[in-house]
Amino acid sequence: MGGRRAAGTETDSPLGELIPAPGSGSVAAAGRVRNRKIGAYPAAGALLFLVYLRLSMTSALNSDSANILLAGDEMLHGNLLLHGWYASDVSFYSTEIPQYALLVGVFGLRASTAHIAAAMTYTLAFLLAVALARAGARDGRQALIRTLIAGGIMLAPALGDGVFALDLSVGHVGTAVPLLVLWIILDRTDRIGVRRWQVPVAVAVLLAWVQLADPIVLAVGIAPLGLAAAVRLASRFRAGGLRAGGPRDVWYEASLLAAAVAAYGLAWVAEQVLRALGGYRVNVVSYHLTPVWNPGAARQVLEIFGANAQGLTGFQLVLAYAHLASVLLVAAALLVTAWRFGSRSLIDQALALAVAANIGLFLFTSAATLPKPAHEVAIVVPFGAALAARMLSRPQPRSGRLTADGWLPAAALATGSAVLAGYTAGLAWDTTRPAQPMTNVRLADWLAARHLDYGLSGYWTSSSVTVDSRGTVDVRALMQFTMKRDLWMSDERWYDPGRHYANFIVLDSDRGFFSHWEPTALISQYFGRPARKYRYGPYTILVWDRNLLPEIPGSLPPAR
Repeated sequence: MGGRRAAGTETDSPLGELIPAPGSGSVAAAGRVRNRKIGAYPAAGALLFLVYLRLSMTSALNSDSANILLAGDEMLHGNLLLHGWYASDVSFYSTEIPQYALLVGVFGLRASTAHIAAAMTYTLAFLLAVALARAGARDGRQALIRTLIAGGIMLAPALGDGVFALDLSVGHVGTAVPLLVLWIILDRTDRIGVRRWQVPVAVAVLLAWVQLADPIVLAVGIAPLGLAAAVRLASRFRAGGLRAGGPRDVWYEASLLAAAVAAYGLAWVAEQVLRALGGYRVNVVSYHLTPVWNPGAARQVLEIFGANAQGLTGFQLVLAYAHLASVLLVAAALLVTAWRFGSRSLIDQALALAVAANIGLFLFTSAATLPKPAHEVAIVVPFGAALAARMLSRPQPRSGRLTADGWLPAAALATGSAVLAGYTAGLAWDTTRPAQPMTNVRLADWLAARHLDYGLSGYWTSSSVTVDSRGTVDVRALMQFTMKRDLWMSDERWYDPGRHYANFIVLDSDRGFFSHWEPTALISQYFGRPARKYRYGPYTILVWDRNLLPEIPGSLPPAR
């Protein structure tokens, strides 16, 4: 059950790889090696960031990303509680929104800032997953193979939904970053035998902080850690007595269980305090269980690993089949962890439970029916990569020869090298794809040229135009079937007729979930006949000679 090592036998580096103990070689030389390895992380991070920034640009931003930029800009300009704001079903209040606020302060309110933030997030997730994978490696060979497994699984998000879920949209992959930091801290303290009260206190605070931003933390952070601690406690009391480790270990694992429970309570208290202070509000979305899993959901799980071959041909089809190796590695790691679950380390148990819970909830709930739902299981990639690396690597015999009982047979080494080379080639090919501009760029320019600076439209047209125009044109969202304010990732003050004058509505005739919006009958019912009508590409722009905001159904009276 992940017992502690004897004191004084090994020393951990900050990245989790063991360095020689005194007497086993030159301490100074070991320190230089360690420093070079630590320095390799920033260099690798800078290169990965540039690659993922270019990859992110191959997918067009939409109003989801635009609204996070606008929320970050609002926080940057002093609205720290986001008063008046309605979040989606995920607030991002303590994670991505502060990140976007800082980046907007540096790079400005523009579409490229969202790409920078997305590339930064995935790069951090990549590096932290590799660091967690390498933690506790017993020699350089094992550390190398763990790096290749974890890094290989995360290396090349597939074009399309894969890039959208992992390297573009604000979502659960960002939640993985602070959770990976927590797993690294807990893994280190568990391996070196730290049993101090500060650890569970820090765990409770960090989990509560992330839970405040993303409710999925209950399933992929709080519950897995609490359940893993409970299993370890039950194992220690099996057969009516304490197992190896003594009362300090029992107290420590009980305190981790208590910290997981306390984290949920702390997050709830924080939410109530924010609400009482007039802070943001979260839209509540309920998901229901389904009796059987949706085949489309299984394809989305394959998509986040780049292994969904549906509709692909040529080189992309070959890459999709190659990425099946990543799926098989994570599945094998789950089975290996489950085989002797009680003897695995705390973090291995928590990672396996988190991956299984996220996939299970996705397959058997209505979450998989959402448009582009792959981001709902994005956290599986870094967690699964770290788990696969930790579970599927064994130390090479000191002879240096690859044997049948070594950590990797020669055939597997050759196959893995070929697969990794394919991933690298695929990533290089993907980054050569043309960059996609943010949606509705031409519309923003057209409106600005005609001094139409405040109007209404559907969700997917609205905030993307606002960011595209860099604030010269503001378009706010109406709900398609009611014409009410669309308070999803938006500020209710946008609809205040005492503050703003909206005199046009934009229709979009393009087909597709992320574009089409033509509720012409409801527009006529609530707003009457427009004074002027324009056509520009797929857009129809209806213009009135009055402020439309007071006529929105359910609109509020003007603020004083």
